[in-house]
Amino acid sequence: MIVRSRTFRVAAALTAVALASAACSGGGREKTDESTTGGGGNAAGSSGYTIAFITHETPGDTFWDKVKNGAQQAAKDTGVTLKYSNDPEAPKQAVLIQNAVDSKVNGIATTLVTPDALAGAVKSAIDAGIPVVGFNSGIDQYKKLGALMYFGSDETLAGTTAGKRLAEQGAKHPLCVIQQTGSVALEARCAGVKSSVPGTENIQVNGADDAAVTTTLQAKLAQDKSIDAIVTLGAPQAIDAIKAKDQSGSQAKLVTFDLNQEAAQDIKDGKILFSIDQQPYVQGYMAVTSLYLNLKNGNDIGGGNAVLTGPSFVDSSNIDKILPFTKNNTR
Repeated sequence: MIVRSRTFRVAAALTAVALASAACSGGGREKTDESTTGGGGNAAGSSGYTIAFITHETPGDTFWDKVKNGAQQAAKDTGVTLKYSNDPEAPKQAVLIQNAVDSKVNGIATTLVTPDALAGAVKSAIDAGIPVVGFNSGIDQYKKLGALMYFGSDETLAGTTAGKRLAEQGAKHPLCVIQQTGSVALEARCAGVKSSVPGTENIQVNGADDAAVTTTLQAKLAQDKSIDAIVTLGAPQAIDAIKAKDQSGSQAKLVTFDLNQEAAQDIKDGKILFSIDQQPYVQGYMAVTSLYLNLKNGNDIGGGNAVLTGPSFVDSSNIDKILPFTKNNTR
């Protein structure tokens, strides 16, 4: 895998710092809104800063548990008061950002999965003098929107690299499964796969309904026997794809983006070939920590460049080391 060397070094160093700090500190489908203050290395709220942490989470998606755990650990380590909220609908996420501005938080960390829909609310924060950090989605748009820093994976690079690995496995007609309409990150992943395997075909599913995902994939696999690989863009959809494969009799190879405990076990058991992991715990941890350091010390982590937390590949060669961390929702 080739990434920009300076950015990669920054990412590696920050990942080590994040995990070391964490070590020292020893469903439903409705949106959530919650505040976190906690112990860890500092007393709750001892820094005096309140940070709003806003995502496009669809509740029930285990990916976000890791993001949230990282953010909460960072809040404990820095003494920040963390206000977590989420909504998968872009206009409602924009409202959450505006609500954070109106409540006069000190900083905002937000996903930028639908940048055009969020641009107005982000500008409102910047106009109010509130620093904004992007994470997880929006790597190509965060500077345009005015965010100071960004923590996440280069999704095009991740997709391209995944496609190359599939091509090495002989794949000619992968099916790339997009579970959220309008997500620039998911579209970039599939575009990356297609750049390496031109026969890649996209399919849209409703990621909020696992049964519907399984039914849609089962029908597609039964109808088109030329599909020789399935690329899911989230771990829950990988589990749905395994069921669809079983029900349709498909022999397509399965790979996924992201991890949860069940998907990690499926890699161990050989049901999933590999996962492209963006290390969401680190994204949450560094988004909060970077805002704390910016507020306290004027730091600009990454020096204007995105800090890459992935792609990091998980397969049979390293699953034994990583599997225990998935059980703790930190990897």
